[in-house]
Amino acid sequence: MRKKRVLLLSEGFGAGHTQAAHALAVGLRMLSPDIQTRVLELGTFLHPTLASWILTAYRKTVTTQPKLYGLMYRYQYKRSLNRFTQLALHRIFYAHAAEVIQQLRPDTIVCTHPFPNAVISRLKRSGLNVPLCTVITDYDAHGTWVSREVNKYLVSTSDVREKLLNRGISSDAIEVTGIPVHPNFWEQNNRDELRTRFQLKAMPTVLVMGGGWGLINNEEFLQYMMDWREQIQLILCMGNNEKALQLLSADKRFHHENIRLLGFTREVDKWMDIADLLITKPGGMTCTEGLAKGIPMLFYKPIPGQEEENVQYFTQHGFGEQIKSAETIDHWFKLLVDQYPEVQERRAYLHKQANSYKPADCTNAIMEMLLQ
Repeated sequence: MRKKRVLLLSEGFGAGHTQAAHALAVGLRMLSPDIQTRVLELGTFLHPTLASWILTAYRKTVTTQPKLYGLMYRYQYKRSLNRFTQLALHRIFYAHAAEVIQQLRPDTIVCTHPFPNAVISRLKRSGLNVPLCTVITDYDAHGTWVSREVNKYLVSTSDVREKLLNRGISSDAIEVTGIPVHPNFWEQNNRDELRTRFQLKAMPTVLVMGGGWGLINNEEFLQYMMDWREQIQLILCMGNNEKALQLLSADKRFHHENIRLLGFTREVDKWMDIADLLITKPGGMTCTEGLAKGIPMLFYKPIPGQEEENVQYFTQHGFGEQIKSAETIDHWFKLLVDQYPEVQERRAYLHKQANSYKPADCTNAIMEMLLQ
């Protein structure tokens, strides 16, 4: 008997979309050994050179002209991708998408980014007969996610569900599952053992993420944190931003026993277990990983659009606070130094709140589609 095949499609506009796809792939294989999964960043897979150029241009626009990006986001907010954009995506990137699907023969296609979602929807209008599941990986429902060819939407919250209902999507086609994160984020590691393994001290610890999107490049922000390095252990994670890692590594200010510089790591879940506070750009995936770990979060300069919606959700529910000025950091760092037991109590409370979420809901929903 042939194993069921799930094709998970994403794009590299921020790591979160693809991380969600990989999290689903792992979760599905854990549910059943009779499921095969394949994760593709479709544009990069089919046209790597052009995709890299477009992704670089997108990142520069987001980091250097966030207001322009916000205007574009709001202008398109209630609209699906228009036919011209869908045609352009099809011609530039995905002319061979149908051939890939024919070769892989998936039983279900799951999209964690709007672009492949639009392409698969177009193929379904042309006769492709494969169920399409769309996983919205933010705490908002932008119109570019919406297509009448989608068989099932998996969304983060009931608020996102309401937004889809208001756009005419049937309630039967929407399921509130939360955003999928890797199963590792729902496990608790022993902090003492991790400190020993990573050669860290048992002292108040802050994890800073977002090096690829400008956070680490803010000199004033960095200098302010450096002033606390005698009292607070700082872990600065640059991700794939090798240039930022090299610059900070060459800076003598960061040659300190209480500072750790990290590049790309597959152990973010463990670094979150060690840390008492997370400072990050408010991407949907990172916020959800922090939620799973029950770690208090400070959000740095949300990009106008989906990141603003993410901040609104997490601040309203008590999981974090937006950095409005240096006073915000000052307040939290003082709490870590002067009232550390209270901060630990807060984390225990947030972790208890996180336990009310059901991390397998996404994979269970996809499994149901496979069995229909």
